Amino acid sequence: NANAQGEYYLTDVIAMAVAEGVNVEAVHPANNREVAGANDRVQLAELERLYQCGLAEQLMHSGVSLADPARLDIRGQLTAGDNVQIDANVIFEGQVELDDGVVIEANCIIKNSTIGPNSHIRAFSHIEGTDIGANVAVGPYARLREGTELADNAKVGNFVETKKARVGKGSKINHLSYVGDAELGKNVNVGAGTITCNYDGANKHQTTIEDEVFIGSNSALVAPVTIQKGATVGAGSTISKNVKENELALTRSKQTAVDNWKRPAKKGS
Repeated sequence: NANAQGEYYLTDVIAMAVAEGVNVEAVHPANNREVAGANDRVQLAELERLYQCGLAEQLMHSGVSLADPARLDIRGQLTAGDNVQIDANVIFEGQVELDDGVVIEANCIIKNSTIGPNSHIRAFSHIEGTDIGANVAVGPYARLREGTELADNAKVGNFVETKKARVGKGSKINHLSYVGDAELGKNVNVGAGTITCNYDGANKHQTTIEDEVFIGSNSALVAPVTIQKGATVGAGSTISKNVKENELALTRSKQTAVDNWKRPAKKGS
């Protein structure tokens, strides 16, 4: 590195090889971008974009539809099946597999995940370490964290976060919910605003929701707890004890009405 920049030059290897009697042959690049230099962040960004455009071209030649090839980032290995559609500003990280017919809407980040055939990932969803089955709908604005598994025909809607959650076939968590350390059976419906209270301040605990359970909106399930098959949890309930099969469970204060109630008024008005 005896030069003004104090850098090691790859090209010096050629002279070293010749000096040691190693045969040197010339190989011509297919494109000059393959040997372009990156002496500052601007040049580095230009080369990265050229590289990404090459990956986008490969995808399109294999049958993937890209809304804007210039706005795609693959930071790992992406495998895509037939008739996959990817909108603008999508980022793939790590190992990602998209099966036939998958649709990825704009501004999604998908990392180390598999997405089954004909599943639809709506805009602004973040997916990491997740296994998604066939015909699944996710988002918009969903966050699926590591350990999430969605069976066929499941649905996770807007502003839902999951972690280490197994969601059974046909089950739905439509909006505004957190489901973590949980196992959901088939055809479960989780109402808006529901949370699994899986952390007691020291340890994580499991929530089990069996087949055909209906969880009313704004419910809190305090783990460890099991909601057995066919049970219903009334809206606004905090459930800390197991619920039996086909049982209705609710914890709710009695509604009180005061006739002719006068609202407070500002002083001096």
